Amino acid sequence: MTEPPVLAVGLMAGTSLDGIDAALVRFEGPTKATLLEFISRPYLAAERTAIEGGLQGGPASMLALLHVALAEWAAVAIQQLLVKAKVRASDLAFISFPGQTIWHEPPMVSWQLGEPAILAERFGVRVVSGFRSRDVAAGGQGAPLVPMADLLLFGASDHARVLLNIGGMANLTRVVRRAREDGSLAFDTGPGVAVIDGVARLVDPTKPFDVDGALARQGHVNRVVLDELLANPFFAAPPPKSTGRERFGAEYALQLHRRVPGPDGVATAVALTARTIADAVHRWAPKVPEVVASGGGVHHPVLFESLATALRGDGGGPTLNRFDDLFFSGDAKEAVAFALLGYLTIHGQPGNLITATGAQGPRVLGSITPA
Repeated sequence: MTEPPVLAVGLMAGTSLDGIDAALVRFEGPTKATLLEFISRPYLAAERTAIEGGLQGGPASMLALLHVALAEWAAVAIQQLLVKAKVRASDLAFISFPGQTIWHEPPMVSWQLGEPAILAERFGVRVVSGFRSRDVAAGGQGAPLVPMADLLLFGASDHARVLLNIGGMANLTRVVRRAREDGSLAFDTGPGVAVIDGVARLVDPTKPFDVDGALARQGHVNRVVLDELLANPFFAAPPPKSTGRERFGAEYALQLHRRVPGPDGVATAVALTARTIADAVHRWAPKVPEVVASGGGVHHPVLFESLATALRGDGGGPTLNRFDDLFFSGDAKEAVAFALLGYLTIHGQPGNLITATGAQGPRVLGSITPA
């Protein structure tokens, strides 16, 4: 018997710390998801400062209040989405809320803040949350989790494809054929825009990031420093692997800024992201003909150009395409992916790819807070 379509909201608050994304998705099974509406609620300056304080190990009282505040901010995003879509909360089957990662140090812990009970109480809808902890408990990295959506929703049916997300961190998924797990591989490649944004804010504190790539265009890559950065053992380590701002965050950006001040530091950070992504593709997906990119990094013109050049190499490398040109707005992709993970959890289906996270086996992810 075919299951009737269901509506769900997927949320995402990524390592770029730019805000909370909310997607309204209609599911007709786990391999057919339609994005109906999408909004992004940016973090206010004070909210971002509060999250950064949590990342730096704030007191317990601060973390407790942030746990509640993140859910309140998510509730605002959901309400804005429902109003825009002209949909009632009672029409939703569930809300998928991954929270905001505060500390990611597998195999010990991956910790997200954001109280799901607040959303369940506010909207009268069950909430799926806490996706990463079960995978970590099973010996996995707890990340990346978006690869399940890459496999079920965004792979090509007739050729291999790399799905790339350039958020605060960058991660890729190699999909040999859509909905076929054999041959799939996924992992974090290293920094996405987190280091670029961090250095850019140190160069020009009046801007939240390198707007239109202006600073990167003014600068020149410091090749000596870039080679030293590329020697970080994380980049050479084989998958499964994941990372976060604990390794490539504010302190890392500050050290780069001190060594390479001004726009040259921004240009060097851009080169670091482009090179590490391209090197990972060349090493782990050498014959894949195309890379399909999404995430905030796609909007940085210098990064996108640098990545296209690095991927192409001597002319035999893959083409770089935008997710938007094949599906829908790439800004909504991760929110849709977490909606899918919530759908799988509700139906008792595994949400992790063991080739991506390294867990001992497939696991149903997350916890369900009743309506």
